[in-house]
Amino acid sequence: MAKLAINGGTPVRNTASNPWPAWPQYDQREEDYLLEVLHSRNWGGYPAPNTQAKAFANDFAAYHGAKYGINAVNGTVTLEVALKAAGIKAGDEVISPSYTWLATQGAAVYINAVPVFADVLENNYCLDPDAVEANITDRTRAVIAVHLGSSIADIDRLTEICKKHNLVLIEDCAHMHGAKWRGQGVGSWGDFGSFSFQSSKLMTAGEGGLITTSNKEYEEKCQSFINCGRKEWGYDSFSGNPFGYNYRITEFQAGLLRAQLDRLPEVTELRAGNAAYLTELLDGVEGITTIKHDERTTQPAHYQYICKYNPEAFKGLHRDKFLEALSAEGVHADGDFYEPIQDRDIFSPDINEFPMLKDRYPNGITAEAVATPVAAKAAYHEAMWFHYPYLLGTRADVEAIVEAIKKVQANVDELL
Repeated sequence: MAKLAINGGTPVRNTASNPWPAWPQYDQREEDYLLEVLHSRNWGGYPAPNTQAKAFANDFAAYHGAKYGINAVNGTVTLEVALKAAGIKAGDEVISPSYTWLATQGAAVYINAVPVFADVLENNYCLDPDAVEANITDRTRAVIAVHLGSSIADIDRLTEICKKHNLVLIEDCAHMHGAKWRGQGVGSWGDFGSFSFQSSKLMTAGEGGLITTSNKEYEEKCQSFINCGRKEWGYDSFSGNPFGYNYRITEFQAGLLRAQLDRLPEVTELRAGNAAYLTELLDGVEGITTIKHDERTTQPAHYQYICKYNPEAFKGLHRDKFLEALSAEGVHADGDFYEPIQDRDIFSPDINEFPMLKDRYPNGITAEAVATPVAAKAAYHEAMWFHYPYLLGTRADVEAIVEAIKKVQANVDELL
């Protein structure tokens, strides 16, 4: 008789009767802020930044150690606006990792800059500083470093490289709300930080984003770009008016985010404790390699818990088949949560629409045009991404994850 649920056995966790912690979270705090906005009849993003939006941006920036926060409609726009505020022009090159979401390099394409795809490190899948240096040319103007999953990129080394070559450093912190490196919040080390509040993120208003910076000129330019190019009274750090967009958020979103920021310390601590326990348990499972935090990470954040799968410990079973069986046991994880951007069919900017790409990518941005083998190995063979709501429960929830992994491993012959 089959033991694995994928073959008809009883699952480790029946998610219908014993669901995982629900996401997104909310309580009376969200309701109070939303009702406050509703009753105020002041719902929109204009005048910008509006009351709730201004309060949230200021508090969020301060929480992360930055002087200024600028709200925007999503975490793609925040990267685009940061690049424009930094003076990145058509044809300038922007280096970022290939193992990330499309927005990281899509932002460069949108402003007719040229994305340059660097590989990631084996130990944590964050941007490889050596790969950054190897890709610098006389056209390079910026680096976007992605803090991935539960890991912070090597800010010290990347800051050093950017200073040496006079490059703008943007931290893509879409996964890292509340994280700290050497006691200082992410998003405050580079010239800009970019945060997302999309539905799956650690803080969410359904959609939304925020830019952090400690440079007054950058702050004023970002505010103007987002607010239709308006140059508000007192914006005297730059001349002229930028050609802007309406990228403002609503007061309802800002109210939700204020509640989420109120909750952030407690849920960060809860996730960190459960993640540490999961690491402890997985370190005892043959064939599973956990990703350890850099010792300079003084406050970890956990968007997704990433670990590595070794098929040799599972009699050669491919990771994707393992994850299929694991999901049937009630524990879902992704393998190709991210793929190298150049491999993705939906990342196919037309070189006729974005002509600055032609010199570097005469046949378009494709897998054949760019090789990032570490990212490819992670995407197609090795990485497993466990969803962060699993870390919002109890130790028993964490133990269920490991129990399911061990069960599939013990009965792997059923899958071969």
